[in-house]
Amino acid sequence: MSVRNLKDGSKKTWICECYPSGRDGKRIRKRFATKGEATAFEHFTMSEVNDKPWLADKVDNRRLKDLLDTWWEVHGHTVKTGQNSYHLMAKTITMLNNPIAHLFTKKDYLAYRANRVSYHRNHPNVAISSSTQNIELKTLRSMFNRLIKYDVWKLPNPLADIELVKIAEKELSYLTKEQIHNVLSALAADDSLPAKQIHVVAKICLATGCRIGEALSLKHSQITKYKLTFTETKGKKNRSVPISPTLYEEILRNSVSSHAIFNVNYKKAWMCVKRALPNHVPAGQATHVFRHTFASHFMMNGGDILVLQRILGHQKIEQTMTYSHFAPEHLIQAVELNPLEN
Repeated sequence: MSVRNLKDGSKKTWICECYPSGRDGKRIRKRFATKGEATAFEHFTMSEVNDKPWLADKVDNRRLKDLLDTWWEVHGHTVKTGQNSYHLMAKTITMLNNPIAHLFTKKDYLAYRANRVSYHRNHPNVAISSSTQNIELKTLRSMFNRLIKYDVWKLPNPLADIELVKIAEKELSYLTKEQIHNVLSALAADDSLPAKQIHVVAKICLATGCRIGEALSLKHSQITKYKLTFTETKGKKNRSVPISPTLYEEILRNSVSSHAIFNVNYKKAWMCVKRALPNHVPAGQATHVFRHTFASHFMMNGGDILVLQRILGHQKIEQTMTYSHFAPEHLIQAVELNPLEN
């Protein structure tokens, strides 16, 4: 009870004990001669808080870096990409000068974004791409949303209303059949240590549409007769794709151990692939070009867009629709119904 009689023989035997800010907040105690006085004091104290709710909680002076550490403790460590997100946000927060979180506003972030340049020591003062800016915003905004969801941040998300930078849709590079032959020949002729493995990795990507990282991480447990099962994928769902007997035998023949199929890291794979690719493929698409090539040829050969979605492991059909224009019948009515033809 917040009001009680101590019965200690003193002149003021009634005590009011209350917690206006909750059990974890400051305790207020005061003694009175009568129960009525103690009860009246309790009502007065609690009504002060109810009428002025901003007085109930102590000012939260945590900085953005403190919120980031809290995010890691309550959520980040459970996510596969959590460590990458943590490092990305830590860099962003450093460039924002780690402000006190409750004073941080969308105007502060917009000013930062407007003046954002590269801080890389080898490429200083280079303008940052729209994609990078959007990744920074989405990641930091997501941190606030998660903290609010878990009730460890009481204020609104300061980044909630900021729009992403609009990005012009880029054309995805893919290889023609002749270029596929040339790239595989270049990998086969490459005398670097990882090239022999990357030659097989490239074939896996071209045959299944998988990401190069998914192919590099394949283990024997993921290979059954004429089928590959990709696990720990970007979409967080396993998917199985059939392969030809010829490719199946080649994978087993080039396996480096009884557990792992390959032992080449991503960076070495990227360097090896980049050397073999034609010049028209942008550096940013070097390791993804095999996946784009699979999807493009799949649609050009009359494949079903929904089947392609399942093969690629896309969560949303909008992602797969990027390749829809490769279908032979795509917008064919433009030819059939235009005023020159009709």
